[in-house]
Amino acid sequence: MNAPVNPKKLIKGATGDWEIVIGMEIHAQVTSQAKLFSGASTAFGGDPNSHVSLVDAAMPGMLPVINEECVRQAIRTGLGLKAEINLRSTFDRKNYFYPDLPQGYQISQYKSPIVGEGEVIVDVPETGETITVRIERLHLEQDAGKSIHDLHPTMSFVDLNRSGVALMEIVSKPDLRSSDEARAYVTKLRTILRYLGTCDGDMDKGNLRADVNVSVRRPGDELGTRCEIKNVNSIRFIGQAIEYEARRQIAILEDGGKIDQETRLYDPAKGETRSMRSKEEAHDYRYFPDPDLLPLEFNQAYVDDLAKGLPELPDEKKARFMADYGLSPYDASVLVAERASADFFEEVAKGRDGKAAANWIINELFGRLNKEGKDISETPVSAAQLGVIIELIGENVISGKIAKDLFEIVFTEGGDPRELVEQRGMKQVTDTGAIEKAVDEIIAANPDKVEQAKAKPTLLGWFVGQTMKATGGKANPQALNEILKRKLGIE
Repeated sequence: MNAPVNPKKLIKGATGDWEIVIGMEIHAQVTSQAKLFSGASTAFGGDPNSHVSLVDAAMPGMLPVINEECVRQAIRTGLGLKAEINLRSTFDRKNYFYPDLPQGYQISQYKSPIVGEGEVIVDVPETGETITVRIERLHLEQDAGKSIHDLHPTMSFVDLNRSGVALMEIVSKPDLRSSDEARAYVTKLRTILRYLGTCDGDMDKGNLRADVNVSVRRPGDELGTRCEIKNVNSIRFIGQAIEYEARRQIAILEDGGKIDQETRLYDPAKGETRSMRSKEEAHDYRYFPDPDLLPLEFNQAYVDDLAKGLPELPDEKKARFMADYGLSPYDASVLVAERASADFFEEVAKGRDGKAAANWIINELFGRLNKEGKDISETPVSAAQLGVIIELIGENVISGKIAKDLFEIVFTEGGDPRELVEQRGMKQVTDTGAIEKAVDEIIAANPDKVEQAKAKPTLLGWFVGQTMKATGGKANPQALNEILKRKLGIE
């Protein structure tokens, strides 16, 4: 993609500017009860080797049988990525030898994947840009097991619980040009997968991992030699790994050296990438069609039926929130980032002021939850409770300031907001007589301020503050402003 180069994305080297080029291979664990080719459980956290069938352990004569749910999930993901669904695909053997790969090969898809080209629209918060990342393919493959090296001084152990678990490998074109874009892309892709329910995106458990391909070039030049950083399992680490690797490559090139194509690992403790092995090419894996599996074939009606059951996805939801509730693009983006947040918002906004609902959720609720280290699923304030607080403001029963106090009470103690307002005497004073009395007393006590306010109307705010203090924050702000302007002779 030879789009014009954005100068802000370039890295300054000793001899001039450099451009980073990034492609991603995301390995997403398919949400299913059983593995890709066996009936063994995919549950996380079982005792070592407790979720292993004879197929997963590669016992002689055991034959793989495709799990249709994994196929359905891959198609649904392809539809969510606006990608081409291939009605015929094939499985291949990718040959390599590793202790936690009992077959001596991985069943994957090479020349004929289940999903072809698609795209992901990504908002990049740091730059305010919206970019399109092209998807090259999505294919199904089985995961390997896990080697454990820290349980014994001289031996390694192998846990095959993950062996045979279904993965979707989602391969992007080299369309990313900065670590910010890469992080935003993985975040958006994970959001789409979670909306679809095809992968839970839990990076701590290794259910979403990224292989990051990084190269650098002079702006406008051909693509440089890339290095692949394997199995990065944190969005923050993805950004750090790209920054380090790009600068490492620039330093080598500016020193007159050349980049060796290789596979590297990112060490978050040291903040650096290090060499793992020389990069394999496809021919190194000796791919050939798996003789135990027929081509995977289905018809368009099968795909259309799955398309009908797709949920509303983040981009469509964002557009609807902006159209139906008048939200800004930023507020709509924040609310649709998690499906649970979007659902919570819709419940609060139902029959109420959508903009007010968005402000309260984003600024007050999310802010308070972040402080507690919680997410929306753990909120002690229900959508119904927050909705009532917004109603009380709209009905002029309480002011915005009192509403924040009420929100804090509901967050920490719970309770019905309407009852709390009655019990704790939190209603705002709308009686203009009572407000006038408080204003008159403050004006009488501060004649110098009155003269100053007539010359400098911004001092009105001081009188508002004093009256609020006198009324315990309960004076209706609109009525108070009108009374003060009249009494002070300010237009």
